[in-house]
Amino acid sequence: MPAVITKPDTVEKLRILSSDAQYDLACACGTTRPEEHRKRGLDGRWIYPVTLPNGGTSVLFKTLLSNVCSNDCKYCPLRNDQDLRRCTLTVEETCRVFLEYYHQKKVFGLFLSSGVIGTPDRTMDLLNGIAETLRKKYQFRGYIHLKILPGASPAAIEKALSLATAVSLNIETPGAEYLSKLSSRKDFVKDIVEPLKLISRLTAKGARYAGVKQTTQFIVGAADEPDEKIVRYMFGLYKRLRLQRVYFSAYQQGLGAPDLPAERTLTNPADVLTREHRLYQVDFLIRKYGFEESDFHFGPDGRLPLDKDPKELWALRHPEFFPVNINRASREELIRVPGLGPVTVNRIIELRKSARIQRIEDIGKPTKLLRKASSFVCF
Repeated sequence: MPAVITKPDTVEKLRILSSDAQYDLACACGTTRPEEHRKRGLDGRWIYPVTLPNGGTSVLFKTLLSNVCSNDCKYCPLRNDQDLRRCTLTVEETCRVFLEYYHQKKVFGLFLSSGVIGTPDRTMDLLNGIAETLRKKYQFRGYIHLKILPGASPAAIEKALSLATAVSLNIETPGAEYLSKLSSRKDFVKDIVEPLKLISRLTAKGARYAGVKQTTQFIVGAADEPDEKIVRYMFGLYKRLRLQRVYFSAYQQGLGAPDLPAERTLTNPADVLTREHRLYQVDFLIRKYGFEESDFHFGPDGRLPLDKDPKELWALRHPEFFPVNINRASREELIRVPGLGPVTVNRIIELRKSARIQRIEDIGKPTKLLRKASSFVCF
């Protein structure tokens, strides 16, 4: 008897789409705190971390609206030339499943992304439709993160901003030269840079959507791009476009097209994960430590060294700055010491208000980081 082929029901669609959502790895690295890592629920659906206004963390329900995609991104296993089972959730299916999770207090909000169904604007209409249904029909006032698709029109972008708590449009590569190695259909300036600038203008202080957060993500390693150019773009994204966060997703070897640069040049898959980690360290030094672009050292190939973190490398290249006097140094000087983070520096400043610090043990238990710091300070 021949097999009967049936359309997938909602549960089967979610199984497929939740599995495919694993390829977007933003938030999966860059921190040692387990509560800030993505997790997979017992039913196989992805939940993602988000920082709350009070500084705590919660999790987001994440799914793709659809794994149908008309784009040809060579690093992506969902690209249009791949033979895989495709499906798309309806607006009501997405709302119903998310609200089940939300009312059971399993998640804090929704993170909604999608492949490109035909055109970017057609897909944005569906993404925006889900957010609008949640807001208006179900009176949901919580957190919604919407992906903005490359090539979306200004009208579609503004509609998303009117509904979302946060939006993200992935920059993917540091420039048109590298994007052209990944896709023949995307225009770096028209489809990515101009929309990023538009979102920045519409969410600037005093603008109509000033409360909406904007983030982006680089794909690391797929186009054989140098870290130096990624870092240069990071400064532009933070300083000129005022993005809240830049994320990084290490290319997963074996999932891309055979002619992808990474498939020809990547000899050790672990290296790209270390690169991702180093870029997250650079990001933290920019956002939390006040490091400038000139503070980072790159090898002859334009890559960050894999064997030392960027902060320690800066210290080793500036011996004239050390040792730093624990009892007299400013916060800005202390933060440059390898092994001292913002929390420890704040503790030092509080301790020395009441007593002179005479040894590293006065600061706290001599952890690996404090022992590292002891080589760069004096008392």
